Amino acid sequence: MNSFTDLNLSKQLLRALDEIGFNIPSPIQEKAFPILMSGKDAVVIAQTGTGKTFAYLLPILRQHTYSEQRQPRVLIVLPTRELVVQVVEEIQKLSKYISIRVVGVYGASNINTQKQKVYDGVDILVATPGRLIDLTLSRTLQLSSVKKLVIDEVDEMLNLGFRAQLTQILDILPLKRQNVLCSATLAEEVEVIIDKYFNKPDYIELISRGTPLEKIIQYVYKVPNFYTKVNLLECLLQKDKHMTKVLLFVRNKKVADELELELQETFGAQMGVIHSNKSQPQRFESLKKFEEGVFKLLIATDVIARGVDIPNVTHVINFDAPKDTGSYIHRMGRTGRADKAGIALSFITLKEEEMQEAIEAYMNKKIPVLDLPEAVEISEQLTKDEIPVTRDKNLKKGKKLVMPTGAFHEKKAKNKKEQLGGKRRQEKMRRLEDKYRSKRCF
Repeated sequence: MNSFTDLNLSKQLLRALDEIGFNIPSPIQEKAFPILMSGKDAVVIAQTGTGKTFAYLLPILRQHTYSEQRQPRVLIVLPTRELVVQVVEEIQKLSKYISIRVVGVYGASNINTQKQKVYDGVDILVATPGRLIDLTLSRTLQLSSVKKLVIDEVDEMLNLGFRAQLTQILDILPLKRQNVLCSATLAEEVEVIIDKYFNKPDYIELISRGTPLEKIIQYVYKVPNFYTKVNLLECLLQKDKHMTKVLLFVRNKKVADELELELQETFGAQMGVIHSNKSQPQRFESLKKFEEGVFKLLIATDVIARGVDIPNVTHVINFDAPKDTGSYIHRMGRTGRADKAGIALSFITLKEEEMQEAIEAYMNKKIPVLDLPEAVEISEQLTKDEIPVTRDKNLKKGKKLVMPTGAFHEKKAKNKKEQLGGKRRQEKMRRLEDKYRSKRCF
């Protein structure tokens, strides 16, 4: 297919696509369009960066008709607020010349403001599962008019513990609807949801599951500990001129904060951090500055950066190994987008080698190992988590020796006084002493 004009798109959509610089549909968009236009249920499996979002948005917007009803006819469910904001922005770009009402709702934001927007009327509602349930329980939102349901990044929703909310949403939706599920990877547990709630879906699979994009170059560095990882990162950021936009993944927000402190002096003005403890304005501001090139480095956890589309990321660095193989594919897919090359680096300790082997088996590909640059100092300092746990031989197996954590301090003089009780008790003691002395005098 040569251009979007070969698809059955409206003039308004074609004009919007042209203005944002999209002329040729990606393979997944080309494959998905006729199936989704037919109204069939579909499961779209494609790597990140291949255009999955437009693959389901274009058919939805093509079939949109004007309506004055207040309740949504299209529901798009996503795992994080960042993704909700991103998808709403994409809809607004594509629907520039279409009369359509789109609202995004998510947690950690004023629910009353969101209630008002929903009450005013909405055609397409983009939501996180938790806030969606909140709005339905408040009776502000009713899902009885939903004709199309899209669930994106469903595997991450399950990882975040949204299984109950997702099931609840699926149970209250009208039975007669079109279901679309999109993901870069498809865990086996997702098949249970598909079997129960989808009606003979077509599987639209661009490439085999677990196969990375070939244009992303992957390397591994074998590193002994956290502080050597920090030294390696500083060396690469300072000496590699091609590292202009680096997205770095850590295992949790604690590591993110520790790494931020370590790098603050050297890269403070060029660095941003996003994780769940950061406020919503802070997270959006960091993403914005990273996209605009103000920040050279963005430190992120998997939960926050999942599915977020950031253009022109030159390098993805796995400072910590991911928790599973699917997360590695998602991380790596943040670079090498829109037909551009990308590099993915992994800093792997001895404890993380097992996960690295699982990733290689998952992709059926060995990742080359690079030698540490000579300038990198091998640190002997260990973090609290890296210090080996010592056990007392006299303790029973499985029980750790617990050492007291408090410190000994000499009591202050006022606290050394003997506690004699209240005034009444002291008066009684004096009378007894006087009585005893009087007896001794005789």
